[in-house]
Amino acid sequence: MRVRALGLGIPLVIALLAVPPLAEGQHAGKVPRVGLLNYEEFWSPLLQKLTELGYVDGRTIQFEYRASGGRPERLPALAQELVQRRVDLIVTYGTPVTQAAKLATSKIPIVMVGIGDPVKAGLVGSLGHPGGNITGNTILGPDIGAKRLQLLREALPNALRVAFLWNPQNASNVVQFENVQRAARALGLTLLSVQVSDPSKLDSALAAVMKERPDALMMTADPVQQAFVKQIVQFTAATRLPSVFQIRENVIAGGLMSYGPSLPELFRRAAVYVDISKHVGRVNTESIVVDAVAA
Repeated sequence: MRVRALGLGIPLVIALLAVPPLAEGQHAGKVPRVGLLNYEEFWSPLLQKLTELGYVDGRTIQFEYRASGGRPERLPALAQELVQRRVDLIVTYGTPVTQAAKLATSKIPIVMVGIGDPVKAGLVGSLGHPGGNITGNTILGPDIGAKRLQLLREALPNALRVAFLWNPQNASNVVQFENVQRAARALGLTLLSVQVSDPSKLDSALAAVMKERPDALMMTADPVQQAFVKQIVQFTAATRLPSVFQIRENVIAGGLMSYGPSLPELFRRAAVYVDISKHVGRVNTESIVVDAVAA
């Protein structure tokens, strides 16, 4: 049985965010440079949308790609590289990547994609008055984690033990784990914590899952996990372990069910924040969006 991803309605613009009119080191007339911090293949909808908006790589826009190779300890140095390259804007996905960008610069505009909880992660002051140089979209992942667990219980009423795969180095994941833990107690479920923050330890983490003999598996949208989600989906299929995901595309890849946004749509929405043609180094839609879209 495969359950389709469940949508959460139309995104709601709930906050305004002022950003500096010019990025560090910007010069009029030059081709603007956009840094893509910790770029992965699944970011491609961002580039596709920018192409649809009329931008031509190498002519009207230039990209600086930086990838950590699944090593989060490299993120601060990669963010500093982009600052030293005098990029006009930085795009990030996930809380740890955005935190690294924020530490690297307080002046270059940062467009964040799919952040779980930007307030509790310390990225913005509040949704009502964020301040600073960061904008983008948030899916409020920690708040709907409990709902995913509830839906899993409804789909699998006999499930009693649920393994939760999460990244303790991701501040949004920490909040989500706490919320899911409370929901598990309320539902009479045993939540088995399985931590993984390093891709090299994914195999051992999955082996630990099977030792716990869970009835189902939940996971987050952490960038480390999403970079290796095919391996995780193959694992759940091979072990016949029912799984619930945060991202719709994980179901398309073979997972059982999801409740949350479409990851490609999040990146497409982020592309329109970059208004290169009118205001180099500015953010087009100066607002934080609660974005929980499932196509």
